[in-house]
Amino acid sequence: MNLFDIVGPVMVGPSSSHTAGAAKIGNVARRLLGEEVAEATILFHGSFLATGKGHGTDKALLAGLMGLAVDDPLIPYSFEIAEQKGLNYRFDGIDLGDVHPNSVKLLLTGVNGKKLEVVAASIGGGRIQVNEVDGLSNSFSGDYPTLIIQNQDQPGLVAEITCVLAGFQINIATMQLYRSSRGGFAVTVIECDDEVPEDVVAELAHETGIVKVTYLSMNG
Repeated sequence: MNLFDIVGPVMVGPSSSHTAGAAKIGNVARRLLGEEVAEATILFHGSFLATGKGHGTDKALLAGLMGLAVDDPLIPYSFEIAEQKGLNYRFDGIDLGDVHPNSVKLLLTGVNGKKLEVVAASIGGGRIQVNEVDGLSNSFSGDYPTLIIQNQDQPGLVAEITCVLAGFQINIATMQLYRSSRGGFAVTVIECDDEVPEDVVAELAHETGIVKVTYLSMNG
């Protein structure tokens, strides 16, 4: 246990899991989308659904989708800010099955028409875990620059991905592999020590066998 586990993050309360974690989920989803959010369907599961309104989970998550940090004093006014921005949103409930009780599914559309689906959980102390991106299973914290690469499950492709990153002197912090079935679709999740330049993301996206690359930047 470290000090962070005891005192929690600097935040707008009342809850590190229901408020700060929700704001972080929104912020991470916005950065994954890669553009400002124009429309958002926010589907709460479990404890988020049962007690979230009293903790301000709805306001915090919406604030995160607009780029507000977990300690921003404007979080309680996120509904009003969304109205001013013209952000269309709705809240509802959902049963996501056997997942963390503080989970949410987000269906997002950006100002340029880009769409994204994210399932994430607030796991305590302001920490989160992203569990799905566009319907494909994965697992990452949102604390590092992260590549989510949807690809064909074929020999040598992971080696090609790591060679591209090595060629640009990008160090891998963690790497996880998921697949739906042998020879089917797979997901490669790579957390990096440093930001991945746009041209590197573009090069990866054009590799044979790669279907889509989603990048989580730590920059705004």
